[in-house]
Amino acid sequence: MIEWLKQISFAQPAFFWLLILLPLMIGWYIWRNNKLQGTLSVSTFIGFKKKRNRFHKIFRHYAIFLRTLALLALIIAIARPQSALSWQDSNTEGIDIIIATDISASMLAEDLKPNRLEAGKNIAIDFIKDRPNDRIGLVVFSGESFTQCPLTIDHDVLINLFKGITNGMIQDGTAIGMGLATAVNRLKDSEAKSKVVILLTDGTNTTGSIPPVTAADIAKQMNVRVYTVGVGTKGFAPYPVNTPFGVQYQKVPVTIDEKTLTDIAKITGGKYFRATNNEKLKGIYEQIDTLEKAKIAVTQYHKKTEQFLPFAAICILLLLLEFLLKSTVFKGALT
Repeated sequence: MIEWLKQISFAQPAFFWLLILLPLMIGWYIWRNNKLQGTLSVSTFIGFKKKRNRFHKIFRHYAIFLRTLALLALIIAIARPQSALSWQDSNTEGIDIIIATDISASMLAEDLKPNRLEAGKNIAIDFIKDRPNDRIGLVVFSGESFTQCPLTIDHDVLINLFKGITNGMIQDGTAIGMGLATAVNRLKDSEAKSKVVILLTDGTNTTGSIPPVTAADIAKQMNVRVYTVGVGTKGFAPYPVNTPFGVQYQKVPVTIDEKTLTDIAKITGGKYFRATNNEKLKGIYEQIDTLEKAKIAVTQYHKKTEQFLPFAAICILLLLLEFLLKSTVFKGALT
């Protein structure tokens, strides 16, 4: 009921000034009722000791009650209540986003919790949930790259595919240029006003046939903006290694090619970020979310449905009920 009321608006709210009639009508009824009361002097009450009809005594003011409710319903009806439904045209006015994420073995380092790969997945999924009107896709890269999910508005499918990515799906390595090129290729036919790639990696380009800067130049030609994110702490990070004695941890150096990632962002009009822990990575996604929301205006469509009929029906039913009571139960009584 509360949610329904939140969706209600009135086309003619000026008619609510007629609510002033309600206290006037009640006041007139009280004045009239008092004026009709008379006095009678008698010598004894014996003749008046018959059992009184308590029903008539309790409900004798039924008429003013029903008329007041009927007038209230009528005023609401002529004010024309309308329920408003709205939605956004995300196909023409939204943003197309490809998230390109590194799934190489180094992404298993645990300077982010539980590790870089899982932290990146969890935070990216929250980002996806906060952008229901955008088409979003997923590219993964390691020694090679491929599209895990093309651009889609069905974010439930996208999130399920995102949860399913693991290290070892493809040959190991870090092909940043290939990952970016695959992401840009997915946006080449997009007609969205804003086309974005979020590229997340923890290393340097070690393989692939396309250099990262070349991929950035291609992105620029296609009006694709690239936000690059370097993931990893400063210095050394704990990395799990399977041994005959179980999982052992060794310190591995963090080698993020920040210059290349900065160049990619600069060439395409994006921005480079460094995430050294979970909180900073989450904050980076929040910044990107804010930056991209500020770049476009989403067209809203509204549909209104008239809701006056139920109130008009209530008014008629209340007046009909008064007529029936006056013609039957309270026939001949003053009202």
